[in-house]
Amino acid sequence: MPFTFVCIDHVQLAMPPGEESRAVAFYRDVLGMEQVPKPEPLASRGGVWFRAGAVTLHMGVEREFQPARKAHPGLVVKGIDDIAAALEAAGHDVRWSDELPEVRRFHTDDPFGNRLEIIDGG
Repeated sequence: MPFTFVCIDHVQLAMPPGEESRAVAFYRDVLGMEQVPKPEPLASRGGVWFRAGAVTLHMGVEREFQPARKAHPGLVVKGIDDIAAALEAAGHDVRWSDELPEVRRFHTDDPFGNRLEIIDGG
């Protein structure tokens, strides 16, 4: 092939209109991600962007929103027990998985029902 994929620049998940404060409460306040200013003309469309290390997540508004219950980003973290505890303390379900014995991981949902996979990065 004459081309090479380098990395994923960002992942976008959908959210309902007008729910930016709930996204901030989860992604910034619970998960500790930095809220990143959304440039115009994109900001006027609603939604909110976040970043933590090399991970960039865009929350985009969908008028007829349906949560992604199967499709999901897989986020590698250091301190998986700490993030699991923070999620549980904030009232979010943490569902540990042993389907891949060599990978320590769990699934959770954001406030809109979008599935997230959290993977132990050591």
